[in-house]
Amino acid sequence: MSQTKHIDVLFYVQHLLGIGHQRRAATLTRAMERAGLNVAFVSGGMAVPGLDTGTAAFYQLDPVRADGIYFTELLDQNGRPVDKTFKQNRSEQLLKIFQETKPRLILLEMFPFGRRQMRFELVPLLEAAKSCEKPPKVISSVRDILVKAPKQERIIEMLNWVEEHFDNVLIHGDPNLIPFDKTFHPAKDISPKILYSGYVVDEKVDEAPHPTDGIDEVLVSTGGGAVSERLVKAAISARGKSSLKDKVWRILIGHNLPDKTFEEYERLAEDRLIIQRSRPDFTSLLPNCALSISQGGYNTVMEVLRAGCPRVIVPYSGGLETEQTLRAKLLSESNALTYVDEENLTGQVLADAIEQTLKTKQRPPSSLDTNGAEKTANVLSAILSGKSLEEFKSV
Repeated sequence: MSQTKHIDVLFYVQHLLGIGHQRRAATLTRAMERAGLNVAFVSGGMAVPGLDTGTAAFYQLDPVRADGIYFTELLDQNGRPVDKTFKQNRSEQLLKIFQETKPRLILLEMFPFGRRQMRFELVPLLEAAKSCEKPPKVISSVRDILVKAPKQERIIEMLNWVEEHFDNVLIHGDPNLIPFDKTFHPAKDISPKILYSGYVVDEKVDEAPHPTDGIDEVLVSTGGGAVSERLVKAAISARGKSSLKDKVWRILIGHNLPDKTFEEYERLAEDRLIIQRSRPDFTSLLPNCALSISQGGYNTVMEVLRAGCPRVIVPYSGGLETEQTLRAKLLSESNALTYVDEENLTGQVLADAIEQTLKTKQRPPSSLDTNGAEKTANVLSAILSGKSLEEFKSV
């Protein structure tokens, strides 16, 4: 835990499988700190190597993760199912942080549109906030696309939580590309509370490219790595079938792929095939590369778009996942990227997509609003100072 200072924003983030939520939240946190907001970053998931939350006070709750791609159960850091006592302890930890930091604003990542598994600690937090003599503002921080619409009773539950506890819902997307009601149809019922920030992109994308790595390479990235093997195998197979076969291929595999499995892939490396763990300087490789092949998580897609490199996206579609596929399809329809369906993924299919991409003039990065980190800091500052929010109703 970092030393606590006067806190403007308590930012609660819980990642359960991949690391995308945590990375986006870290980007937002750095932007808030740059804008002069003091932030307490509260993490409820497993440690993410290299996570940069800047100068924010960092709090780690007893970590939990999902038991698999269907999110049926929460597990602790030892792989044991969490019980009632564990949940009670976590709730008390979170309430203690709230009481110590006395934030002027609470920012909850995904809730109530996701993270329903965490309501055992989030509902007590919201109730504690509401009972304060001077209650903090409460904002939901949500990506542009939700997973497949839940049952009607869940939707009613979400709307009731927003109505009772939330001042605003901040969407990290562009309504001109994907309005929130595209995947959450009742959004009109809470429209007065909805604000848009534009897409959030790690500011490191705009820094100087790496001096050597990535130059004229095919860069394959797999996010957190937990569900990466299908793409890794297809990329290794596609290499020999592609017109780019003589270039260096660099495959980055996330730390959530077990070491034993990673080492099996690492043994396949050769002179012009580099296989390594994901790197914190990943974005510095993008401006250099001849082509990027990646999964379809929010962060990676926006980073490759901002970098402007030729790009193929293979969205993960296992379990209950639908948001990656929908985002990739919509961006493909606007010629922003080449989309490959993971269900039909083979080395040949991926090689064909590479050839298609090399022949296509893809949409330039300037056509999308990717200033979401700065705009998020601006909108939260406006909320805290009581200024008008009209400019954030759309981007």
